[in-house]
Amino acid sequence: MLQRDNLGTKWLARCLAAAGLMSAAGVASAQSSITLYGIIDGSILYTSHTMNLQTGQNAGHQFSFTDSGMSGSNFGMRGTEDLGGGLRAVFALESGISVANGKFNNSNGNFFGRQAWIGMESPYGTFKAGLQYSPFFLSLYQTDPRGMSYFGSGLVSYVDNVYVTGLFNSNALTYTSPEIAGIQAMGMFAMGGAAGDFQAGRQYSASLRYRIAGLTLTGALYSGNAGGSAATTPIPGTVEFVGHTIGASYRFPNSLTISASYALYKVAQSFDNSVYSGGLSYMITPYLDVDAGVWYTRDGNDGSNHSLMASSGVQFFLSKRTTLYGQVGYVNNHGRMDTGLSINNALYEVAGSTVGASIGMRHLF
Repeated sequence: MLQRDNLGTKWLARCLAAAGLMSAAGVASAQSSITLYGIIDGSILYTSHTMNLQTGQNAGHQFSFTDSGMSGSNFGMRGTEDLGGGLRAVFALESGISVANGKFNNSNGNFFGRQAWIGMESPYGTFKAGLQYSPFFLSLYQTDPRGMSYFGSGLVSYVDNVYVTGLFNSNALTYTSPEIAGIQAMGMFAMGGAAGDFQAGRQYSASLRYRIAGLTLTGALYSGNAGGSAATTPIPGTVEFVGHTIGASYRFPNSLTISASYALYKVAQSFDNSVYSGGLSYMITPYLDVDAGVWYTRDGNDGSNHSLMASSGVQFFLSKRTTLYGQVGYVNNHGRMDTGLSINNALYEVAGSTVGASIGMRHLF
């Protein structure tokens, strides 16, 4: 009788343990999530001049369908898992696509060429490892008056200067601190990945941000070497350059935001471009937003090389996910400056004045 009771007790304990494990698995599942997301953006682009990339000469005006008129078309997934004690495992995979032809676009040319990282979040900050944006680029993004639109914004100036270097950083390790008294810091170190040459392709970047009420102040630096494994991606991201930026923005209670920034792109054995920008964004109604900005670029090695770009845009929100937009821009290049108006189809422009316009539709999912 005693032996049977012991067997029954053991059986009951095992059942309870199994039930507990199943319950724990259910809790873990409930605290884990994977989100699929993306942007589909297509537009019609007009420019009064177009640079022939082979000759550098004016190829005439263009009227074309363009992928990503305002935001880069992409799809991806992000996931989190609550590990307890304030720890969370996180990851992101993101691929750039073209709605014009279905190919890769707006990335380093690889399948997940925009973001591919894994990391850990905690009350003490966030650590990530893999392909990701640099603190330098993110700092510029935060004070761009047009939100880094793919037409007529600081993004066009950025890519025109150093292409995708600093945008899509391979082999990167980053740490982002928690925000304390409005201050947040971020640092990045990217290993070049070249055996026997530690400096080849080595990149590092750091930023500091301060926020109080509607005011945001940012500053960042970037330093990168040529070569390394990132130079073998379909679109290499290892232009050797040193960058600095400082910027500010202020959001008023009436939904008006003004911003200004300075950025330096010092490319090895080439130009030394300083970019001064300013502009505003105003949400007129919950369905209508307008913005405008100006970017003046000057080559510190040769003052005859300079350009002025100005643009404005309007967005009409049909819903939280679907937007109709229109954008107009003007650029004037002097000397050997080749500032364009659009990331896609008009990244570089000829000397003299060029006007352009873009109308399109964007959907978030």
